[in-house]
Amino acid sequence: MADGFVSVSRRIEASPERLFALVADSANHPLIDGSGMVREPAPAARLSRTGDVFVMNMHHDEFGDYQMRNEVLEYEAGRRLVWEPVRVTTSPEELEDMGGPARYRWGYEFSPDGPGATLVTETFDCTRSPDDLRKATQEGEGWLDAMTASLARLELLAKATGQPSQ
Repeated sequence: MADGFVSVSRRIEASPERLFALVADSANHPLIDGSGMVREPAPAARLSRTGDVFVMNMHHDEFGDYQMRNEVLEYEAGRRLVWEPVRVTTSPEELEDMGGPARYRWGYEFSPDGPGATLVTETFDCTRSPDDLRKATQEGEGWLDAMTASLARLELLAKATGQPSQ
């Protein structure tokens, strides 16, 4: 069992800068997401620094439609992008009913891996999350299949854009 931090890596034939640019554009997140939960940005945002915020419309079979506000916590152009999602709520009582902030993070790291190729690593970190979320995600392991699918979808998106590797 994981300790609340999981990662999946994939070598993709594209430059780190190109792949980073795809992930840093929230309009691409529904195309990249392997979980099927991400619907659309509200509105789309190009992330350019720590502190940037983007909102995504989401859907979960158990919870229905909702929004997540994502704040960029780590930003290194072409190399690293990490954000912390917080569910958009209408009141402090609603947040309390959900057990408070979830305190988890999603991220991507992009490492050059030969000419025109990149080792992309997606991470999920719930080490600071409440016990019920850690249990529900199996210490993060519950996301591994979706993360693997996300990296495959990122590779397809990079190929579909038709831009040459840098």
